[in-house]
Amino acid sequence: MRQHAPAYTPEAASASATGGAGERQSLPLLQGKMKRDPEGYETELRQLHRHFESSVFLFRQQAALSSASSSGGGAGGGETAKELGDLALFLAHVAPFYPNDLADLPDQIGGLLDTNARALPSGLRVHLVQALILLVNRKIVDLEDTMELFMELQVIGDRAVKKLAFSHIVHSIRRMNQKHKDEAKNRKLQNILFTLVQGEEESRAKRAFTILCDLHRRRVWFDDRTANAICNACFHPSSRIMTAAISFLLGYENAEQEDDSDASSSEDEASQNPNIILSKEDVYKANHKGTAASKKKKKAKLDRVVRSLKRQQRKSTEETGSNYYSPLTYLKDPQGFAEKLFSRLQKCNERFEVRMTMLKVITRTIGMHHLVLLNFYPYLQRYVQPHQRDVTTLLAAAVQACHEMVPPDAVEPLFKQIVNQFVHDRSRPEAIAVGLNVVREICIRIPLMMNEDLLQDLVLYKKSHEKAVSIAARSLITLFREICPSLLVKKDRGRPINPTARPKAFGETTIASDVPGAELLDEDISSEGEGSDDDSDAFGSDDEEVLPSTNDTQQSLKVSSNNLNTDEDHKGEEEVSGEQDDTEEVDEDDSDDNMDDIEDDSDMDGDTDVSDEDDDEELNDDSENEGSDQVEDSDEEDKSKNSSSKVQKRKLSDYIGLDAADASLRTLKRLAGAKKAETSTEEAGRIFSDEDFKLIRERKAKKEARLALVQHGLTKGDTRSVTFKLPSSDQLSMKRVDPSHLEAHVKRKMSKEERLELVKAGREDRGKYQARAAIKQKKTGGSSNKQKQHQKKMPLAAKRAKAARSRQEKKLKFKHSAKQFRGRKAWK
Repeated sequence: MRQHAPAYTPEAASASATGGAGERQSLPLLQGKMKRDPEGYETELRQLHRHFESSVFLFRQQAALSSASSSGGGAGGGETAKELGDLALFLAHVAPFYPNDLADLPDQIGGLLDTNARALPSGLRVHLVQALILLVNRKIVDLEDTMELFMELQVIGDRAVKKLAFSHIVHSIRRMNQKHKDEAKNRKLQNILFTLVQGEEESRAKRAFTILCDLHRRRVWFDDRTANAICNACFHPSSRIMTAAISFLLGYENAEQEDDSDASSSEDEASQNPNIILSKEDVYKANHKGTAASKKKKKAKLDRVVRSLKRQQRKSTEETGSNYYSPLTYLKDPQGFAEKLFSRLQKCNERFEVRMTMLKVITRTIGMHHLVLLNFYPYLQRYVQPHQRDVTTLLAAAVQACHEMVPPDAVEPLFKQIVNQFVHDRSRPEAIAVGLNVVREICIRIPLMMNEDLLQDLVLYKKSHEKAVSIAARSLITLFREICPSLLVKKDRGRPINPTARPKAFGETTIASDVPGAELLDEDISSEGEGSDDDSDAFGSDDEEVLPSTNDTQQSLKVSSNNLNTDEDHKGEEEVSGEQDDTEEVDEDDSDDNMDDIEDDSDMDGDTDVSDEDDDEELNDDSENEGSDQVEDSDEEDKSKNSSSKVQKRKLSDYIGLDAADASLRTLKRLAGAKKAETSTEEAGRIFSDEDFKLIRERKAKKEARLALVQHGLTKGDTRSVTFKLPSSDQLSMKRVDPSHLEAHVKRKMSKEERLELVKAGREDRGKYQARAAIKQKKTGGSSNKQKQHQKKMPLAAKRAKAARSRQEKKLKFKHSAKQFRGRKAWK
């Protein structure tokens, strides 16, 4: 039979404690034996457990005596604390093997920490916390039973215990939600932390808020309850917790953007490369056609095209994709949150930096949820001054708070204040540039703020000699060429895509009636293949819309007309319609402009008199450039909705069977609208598959590539549709306004240290300065070409000629040097 080891009695424990390191060696040895044979060491376990209980009682007696008298038993207390800590860790290790005997061990350790945590020595406190963590990890006790105790241990002032308890809570909750989420347990733990965050005690609330933020950042508790609890911490009575909550809300988006840009830069490029589609012809021209210099320029242009397409696709995925997230997105009551925080901002006496962060959170909430907070804009108006501290941050917040649901009358005083304070002749160029950029950003969101007189005054700054001011003014011109060209003078309009464009009235919304890009499925883009030889094949030649056949046209016109011609009249009309096919196309465009727009818009489009001679002259010019000038930007949703006012090509067969009265412009326009409505209703009932959406993305990428090639000058085409792309309201609400973008192209005066750093940075790739003579002396290798030219033997005739020239030069030199004084001498 196996002989057991001698029993580990309290007397032996005390003897080993006085003996030195014997206990530290025997407890791990006994622990290993108990794990291998739990049943054979039950007696020893019970003795050690009784010894642990007596040690706890002894320690409490010593703690009471030391608190009663100033001179307590220090040595005995230290020995008892060391022995108690070792026994607690030992019992925690073997507790899974003796569940019945050590069932009350968690309560004993937890009770000791709960009642005497502050009075315990630091080493004993750490050992007891480690033992309790070990019991929780072995699932002998649940985390929710010890959650409040661990939160209490973080505020007793022991840094080691605070770090240990914090990491234990975070890692335990992460492990619990690693494979699957237990909503019941999570809700219990969340309720404990939410109660502590809402409590008035600052220390406990701060630790609970730190745990919530860490779990939310790690995407463990990534739900709306946690997001709302973090947002509600902005209203805590303690200013430190309020500042921490506001900083977390503002810093979350910055951290997300940095992580996305750093971690997914290579993955994005790898995943987006298939979407960047360029024709083989363009690549062949850049590599094989032209001189070396022209091929180098074409390659550089192609690289710029690819980079711009990657940047656009990355921005679109970041701004409109589903991976965008902010805790402010899941606010249950965003209007109440903004109003409550704004009222606290008006009453608080915090320092300037804290008030600016509160202002940024309010404006971010207003812009993201399209809130209406009318008394917020007069509050901003008081601080709009060029000499205001951090004025660009304040102006960026003002821009963020503007959206299409805000009444223009509420923002108009703030808008006028910005214009009057920043944009005038006596203002500095930096202030003028910032003011013009802010005006542009506000007009993107609320176009109704601008009137004709103010716009024409601001546009005059395009002639400024300051680069930042002129660029800002030209960007304002570019914006209003897109949204409302009629506010600009004729010379500033250029050739807008839609001359009759008007900003939407207040409260007006545009409802999408079809899938964006669905029209690309019906287009035949086979001629846009990669092996096409003609540049015009890749642009707009396949995007034309053709009206229905002749039979459908005649049936539709029966409703609106009373007379139809005979077959002889059809033959006669074929000749007339063949001659007037393209002239009616141009006349339709002119008539649309004259009916829908004011008179000066017709001048901008280059319309002339309505006589037949002028129409024929315009027809000759338009028919030559017809294939290359009609480029439709089907990517933009706003432009595709206004495409009904554009010219539609019609075939000759569409006019067969129509007399002069029935072929009027008004009838044809009604017919085109009816047929377009029929096709839209057919598309509305269509169910798109994954292959259809994939094809839409591919064709959209091809069209973007073609437009980018046109914009960079690699291919011929109309560049009007690629000059400016107006963002949608959803993109503007998700996008943060960067204050540094309002100061674009503004040159700041550098300090001496900055100038020295710039000079030193330019010298890094350059070697140490040396004189040319020193470089020539150190030269290794043969002689230079100049030296070889001097050593070359000359022909005999050249030698004689050179000798004669040298003699003549010496004679002239001697002649002039001998007569220094040419006047009359005085002594003669």
